[in-house]
Amino acid sequence: MRRSHKAPSLHQAFDEMRFGADRTLNLRTHHPSREQAVRRAENWLRERQMSRAVEALVITGRGNNSPDGVSVVRAAVVQLFASLRRHGVISDVSEHTPGSFVVTFAKLTAVRDAPRRSRNPHELPPRDPERLAALEPETRVLLRRLAQRSIEELGVEPTADFVEHEMLEQFAATAPSVPEGSDREQRLRDALRAALHEYDDR
Repeated sequence: MRRSHKAPSLHQAFDEMRFGADRTLNLRTHHPSREQAVRRAENWLRERQMSRAVEALVITGRGNNSPDGVSVVRAAVVQLFASLRRHGVISDVSEHTPGSFVVTFAKLTAVRDAPRRSRNPHELPPRDPERLAALEPETRVLLRRLAQRSIEELGVEPTADFVEHEMLEQFAATAPSVPEGSDREQRLRDALRAALHEYDDR
């Protein structure tokens, strides 16, 4: 019994020594909504990058008290990580415990070099199956592969909902760069293949 009480305290002590209060974001404290958690986490992570922090601890909780035991905040923050990685804010994310993540920050030059997107990166596209159903099967397969690779880079399990959201994100990010024309979908597939090759070359 003593060991079960001491283990969490010891673990917490190591975390406090490694990260300190300045590099620890605990999203469980005020029970934020999904939107509040994403907004707070993004602002906090961007501030830490600007202060040239190397790494930080983000605590989301495991969702034990959430419906079906799934933490909405955790899922939303994981999606945020994927977006911030594409935008050059963070370079790596690893699961620290079932309810927390260690974030490694990218160099400030990565933000400058990251591709710009006109819309809010955290405003998820509507769940409209017709949006992708109009694409040819080969295109949807490439989108799914690219979504899975993007999620795998985070070291996070690619759940069905997460993959669907990431497919829409990848489509929304890639499609505007493809010029109009009768071969537009073929050009879209070429762009998706090029993105996949970038993952293979890392």
